[in-house]
Amino acid sequence: MEEVAPRLKVLEEAFNGNGNGCGSVEATQSAILKVLTRVNRFQVRVRKHIDDNYTEFMPNDTSPDIFLEESASLNREIHDLLETVGSEGLGALDEANAKLADSGRQLREILLGLGVSEHVLKIDQLFQCVEEAKTTKDYLVILDLVGRLRAYIYGDETRDGNEGSQVATPEVRRIFHALECYETIKVKYHVQAHLLQQSLQDRFDRMVQLQCKSFPTSRCVTLQVSRDQAQLQDVVQALFQEHYNPVRLCEFLLDNCIEPLILRPVMADYSEDVEGGSHVRLSLSYATKEPSSAQLRPNYKEVLNNFRLLLQTLAGINSSVSSEQHVFSIIGDHVKNKMLQLLVDECLKPAVPETMEDYQSSTLCEDVTQFEQLLADSFLINPEQDRALGKFVEEYETYYRNRLFSRVLETAREIIQRDLQDMVLVAPNNLATEVANDPFLFPRCMISKSAQDFVKLMDRILRQPTEKSGEDEADPLAGVIAIMLHTYINEVPKVHRKLLDSIPQQAVLFYNNCMYFTHWVAQHANKGIGSLAALAKTLQSTGQQYFRVQVDYQAGILMEIMQGFEFESPHTLGSGPLKLVRQCLRQLELLKNVWANVLPDTVFNATFCELINTFVAELIRRVFTLRDISATMACELSDLIDVVLQRAPTLFREPNEVVQVISWLKLQQLKAMMNGSLKEITELWCDGAGPLTASYKADEIRHIIRALFQDTDRRAKAITQIV
Repeated sequence: MEEVAPRLKVLEEAFNGNGNGCGSVEATQSAILKVLTRVNRFQVRVRKHIDDNYTEFMPNDTSPDIFLEESASLNREIHDLLETVGSEGLGALDEANAKLADSGRQLREILLGLGVSEHVLKIDQLFQCVEEAKTTKDYLVILDLVGRLRAYIYGDETRDGNEGSQVATPEVRRIFHALECYETIKVKYHVQAHLLQQSLQDRFDRMVQLQCKSFPTSRCVTLQVSRDQAQLQDVVQALFQEHYNPVRLCEFLLDNCIEPLILRPVMADYSEDVEGGSHVRLSLSYATKEPSSAQLRPNYKEVLNNFRLLLQTLAGINSSVSSEQHVFSIIGDHVKNKMLQLLVDECLKPAVPETMEDYQSSTLCEDVTQFEQLLADSFLINPEQDRALGKFVEEYETYYRNRLFSRVLETAREIIQRDLQDMVLVAPNNLATEVANDPFLFPRCMISKSAQDFVKLMDRILRQPTEKSGEDEADPLAGVIAIMLHTYINEVPKVHRKLLDSIPQQAVLFYNNCMYFTHWVAQHANKGIGSLAALAKTLQSTGQQYFRVQVDYQAGILMEIMQGFEFESPHTLGSGPLKLVRQCLRQLELLKNVWANVLPDTVFNATFCELINTFVAELIRRVFTLRDISATMACELSDLIDVVLQRAPTLFREPNEVVQVISWLKLQQLKAMMNGSLKEITELWCDGAGPLTASYKADEIRHIIRALFQDTDRRAKAITQIV
């Protein structure tokens, strides 16, 4: 006791020194008990208030403000009392009076209880504030209050906007979550949040009216938006900040507005004077039937203009809902990917020019750039991330080149499909003599009208203006002519295969066409046509290939006719051989009628020389198969040969061209031998120096002598002279 007394004395002096009126330990205990009593009474009243509101749901008009003020007062008294006693003093009190020390700990527990009570009271106060704000329809205030409620209920008091508000400790939150009223408070919060969302949605639907009326073959969509910017933005900001799900709005805009604007012709009617000027309205009318052709595709300028009207109509709802988001950016997150894809694939790419003339006047790139800026300014897209429109502008030249290529090649293929038989005369004044003197002239001949149109297309390509392209930029049509000509070479034989095989004139026209293209390529050698030499060679070889097939076919016909050339008797020729010879000549005359005015003279002459030579050579070969030729048969053979000699020159425009036939002289000499004596034949041979040596070999002359003349000494002597 002697040691305790000095400590009590020290405490008394400390308490007296602090000036709080507690002059003794007994006085301190008395003050603590008074505070405890008041706290207990306060907690009973608070518990009743909470039970009435959140457990029993009894009518209770008591304001939580009264309790909050009393709680704050008790908090201050308890803190003052604890500061007066101090930690060292409490330690001494613990040794001096265990009950007094227990009272200090009780004070701290009471503080925790008060913290829980105050937390609940703040929540209750916020609920009452929500009800008061509803009467004024101040949705942003309600939204803020509901957000603060969520923060208090779920433990994120940093969202509480009140300055100086006390953040609940983890211990207070733990006890609060264990309270019986906690679940009821959560339910009440969710009810308030739902009512706020529903109220905002109803108000939004009244201010932003979206209607769609469908008919059997059409649809009418109406968007009507209030022009009361202040009220509209309050509603929109509150709605979109309160975890609003815009899927229904976005689906409506995408399905009924955005997609039709891109894919269909739409009649748009925009008005700012609706219901006395209180609303703006946009009406969109369009057919729901699928477009039957690309011709019904709307012009891109109309599409972009209608998009501007749509954004202009909805501009009133495009409020800022956070430092990083606007309403349009939220909507854009749901619609922009499909919108941009449709816009580029279904509207902009088809709008790329497909002719040089259209390219020169097109403002497509500028229009798309401006439209992209509009979307960015409206926050519907982020141009740094959403690159579809910017990428389209960057690749515009490629799209243009490909589209131009496609259009040109499409036209070329259409020309290729046309009938080769539709002919036209070219170079009418370039006769064989003029061409012989100037090899750069294209000879007079007939070509297909389609080939002439093909050349006109190539000429048009070369004449296309290129002013819009920079000097360093590649010609957008570079290489297209080479592709066109290769396409012609590859496709014509496929498209016209049957006619090329069966109609002689078709092959000749195809040959002329290829030669005409070759001449055109050579004339434009300085125009940058790719692979010039190889291209010209391919054209020539392809034309010659199909012409050669037809010439061989005609030669085959002649040889097939001559297959029946047989001698019925060793003494007389009979009527068969003459008939077959006349048939061959008739075949050549028919061919002349088909080719004479189509082929260039030099080509026609060379071709007929070849065919006549095939026929004459076979005729001569057949004669040389005879081992015995009577005088009668020799006379008949002479007459037969004479038919050929008379009619063959008429197959040419200039009869003397027949001398170019390789076997012509040989045939003439054969006739002479049929009519000549043994002496005349030997003289014509003249020991290997006579005219017969130009066409015959010694063995052939000996064979014809044996066949024509009987075996006599004179014949034997003559044969010995043929060496």
